[in-house]
Amino acid sequence: MGTIPTRFFKESKNNHRIYVPFCCKDPNSNSDVSNWIECFNPSNKSWHRVTSIPGLPENHVLKGFSMVSIGDFIYIIGGRLCLKKRTRDDPPPDDDDGVAVEETDVGILQSVLKYDVYRDTWMKAAPMNVARFDFACTVCKNKIFIAGGQSTLGSAKGISSAEVYDPILDRWSFLPRMSSLRYKCVGVTYQGKVLVVGGFAEKDDSEIDSSPGPFNMERSSAEVFDCQMQRWDYKAMMWKLDIPPNQIVCVNNSLFSSGDCLNAWKGHLEVYDRNLNMWDIVKGSTLENLLYCPWRRLYLTMAPVGTHLYFLAGYKIPGEISRIRTEVHVFDTSENGFGWKSFEPIEEEGEEKEISCHSCVVQQDY
Repeated sequence: MGTIPTRFFKESKNNHRIYVPFCCKDPNSNSDVSNWIECFNPSNKSWHRVTSIPGLPENHVLKGFSMVSIGDFIYIIGGRLCLKKRTRDDPPPDDDDGVAVEETDVGILQSVLKYDVYRDTWMKAAPMNVARFDFACTVCKNKIFIAGGQSTLGSAKGISSAEVYDPILDRWSFLPRMSSLRYKCVGVTYQGKVLVVGGFAEKDDSEIDSSPGPFNMERSSAEVFDCQMQRWDYKAMMWKLDIPPNQIVCVNNSLFSSGDCLNAWKGHLEVYDRNLNMWDIVKGSTLENLLYCPWRRLYLTMAPVGTHLYFLAGYKIPGEISRIRTEVHVFDTSENGFGWKSFEPIEEEGEEKEISCHSCVVQQDY
């Protein structure tokens, strides 16, 4: 695999940590922990379990929530509460799905939890004004912005409402509504503004789809919130796909994507060209390891650290004993960078797990 140059990890010396939320796929494998958070340390390439998300009933998991960080605090926002139970007692060990589990949605949360990574303590923050899940969320100017999502179980319609959280005042305030109803949209901060990209979307002022046919123009659009002007601007054809993006992150004022919600890794990275309003393939970003792995991928999440993009992936290794293979691949986005580097994979026994939402990064200067 070769030696990774010291300069490649200069950002890691600032004590960045990547936090990833998980939940058990099998409710009987570890019923005392419904959702938990693990931490990856880029400086020594180590994983460890940090904490469990408190207040969840046994065999219930939280999905569709957002996790972001401000300073030393991680915020767990909203989501849908799901009951997990087996549908048969003894699933075969080579079952492609691991175990047969029935999942039932039981509620939508508007609660917000706050975790202090320094003191290892949880506390409650002010709840959102609207309960929601599968919404856009990003941090801009040390405030949390959320938009869209779903507020009704079993509905195929999103919402247009948006809110902002001030951590100093511990208060949520309504923002102007977006022009579109959206859910499974992606939030990202770009050039000092809040972007809400793609998602399953339709015009807020019409019950009729304004784009008849197989391609919905709203789903390829974005909405941009100007924090100073306090208004949304509509941006057509920013995403170009009818399928919502999986993740979009900002590095050095450039937007990067790796795939959509059906295919989290397309085999390469794409970068957004704001002048042409299009996505270009990043030179040297092709990585077949993530695309053609022989095992079933359990999760994949992308985390920006300095000029680097960390891709954290987990795989189920077939066999009688439940084993998980964890891989970390890093791409240097800087000009004349080193391209891809990969860490030695980790294989360990453990319950089959799935990612609950995407990761967040905390810089710990202690």
